Amino acid sequence: MQKQRLLRKILYIIMPTVFFIGIITSCKKQNEYPIEPHIEYLSFTKIPNSGTADNKAFLAITFTDGDGDIGLEKDDTLPPFNPGSEYYYNYYIEYYEKLNDTFRRIDLPFPFNARIPFVEESLAERGIKGEIQIEIYINNVNSTADSIRFDLQIVDRAQHKSNIVTTPAFYIKKK
Repeated sequence: MQKQRLLRKILYIIMPTVFFIGIITSCKKQNEYPIEPHIEYLSFTKIPNSGTADNKAFLAITFTDGDGDIGLEKDDTLPPFNPGSEYYYNYYIEYYEKLNDTFRRIDLPFPFNARIPFVEESLAERGIKGEIQIEIYINNVNSTADSIRFDLQIVDRAQHKSNIVTTPAFYIKKK
């Protein structure tokens, strides 16, 4: 009888402990990402319009950043984020057109580059993962090229540059 009581006491102590350890070890580990942003192409969606030519599209990427310092405030305009500096924009988009079976970078009169909005650091202190979608003009009216593509890169507030992603080619209806 004494032995059974002792065994029950031991089980009442050990079972909750084993259960608690099981719960802790089975919890999903927090994802860890490098402090340099990493991007991947996600999608390209043309925006329907009333005309016959393609004019705009949504270009989307996914990203990760280990220290979560993505984005800029609207008033982040002091160096190194001042207008005209390399880091004024934090999302770089280079435009290419297919000419004679070769894609060539085209400098348009307006940049596709953009400023990713600020992400609150306390929300992303252990790293961040997300999607960025931007609306862009896709029809260069000064060109007859009907195939385009983009090179994409982002930069975080510590000026860590992501990898460069090249999108697939896209057909653009000119008229």
